[in-house]
Amino acid sequence: MSTDVETELGTGLTGDRSLRRVVLGALGVVGFLAVWWVAALFNPAYVLPAPDVVARTFLGELRSGAMATALVQSVTHWLPGTLVGTTLGIALGVTLAWSDVADDAAAPLVRVLRPVPPLALIGFAIAWIGINDGGAAFIIAAGAFWINYYAAYGGVDSVPEEFLDVGRSLGVTSDVALIRRVVLPAASPEILTGIRTGIGRCWMLIVAAEIFGVPGIGQRILTASNNLAVDVVIAYILLMSLVYLVLDTGVEAVQDRVLAWR
Repeated sequence: MSTDVETELGTGLTGDRSLRRVVLGALGVVGFLAVWWVAALFNPAYVLPAPDVVARTFLGELRSGAMATALVQSVTHWLPGTLVGTTLGIALGVTLAWSDVADDAAAPLVRVLRPVPPLALIGFAIAWIGINDGGAAFIIAAGAFWINYYAAYGGVDSVPEEFLDVGRSLGVTSDVALIRRVVLPAASPEILTGIRTGIGRCWMLIVAAEIFGVPGIGQRILTASNNLAVDVVIAYILLMSLVYLVLDTGVEAVQDRVLAWR
């Protein structure tokens, strides 16, 4: 529902919704920075540094190479963790949604393990793999797994029976062929949404994955916070936000291209 003010504003911007979103978004950012700057005037720098201080810190970390090093370190365990968790989650979700026998057998285990947060697995990561990229990747994979599992399960489970009947009438009879030619294409919107959500979730998990000593952006944030270097903390939070924006925009573009048939 749009108000009269919103209607007038939209008309004033030539009715172009995209232009309106850009202008209003820019105004929102400017307003946020203004509030931040005013709040910083009444707080010491170790509590809330001003935007210009954070900007200088960001550029300093970038020029020194520390930021690039931390980014590469985080990607080293974020990427394999995301790929493994996504692949396993989709594979298991499709399998259990397709097979009632497998679903019934796995249901109790799924209900027990699903509520376990990735942070609770840190002890297992240290004991089984160690304080290294593999241990961090394990935490990230756990975060990706359940998102993609439920997205794939829900997508396959919601495929209409009529689609399968049409496939069988056209000579697609084996389970593997039905899944590949009928089920996966029909469930692809939900599966791709799960992949996109999981990628963002896993990127946010790098702080938790590095909390036990694995180098990267998360460890840099934790070290800076322990030293009350709030400007460094915010600088690396901004880096995470920028990387997430790039990732999400790229995945959205791929998603739109793959689902152009809709």
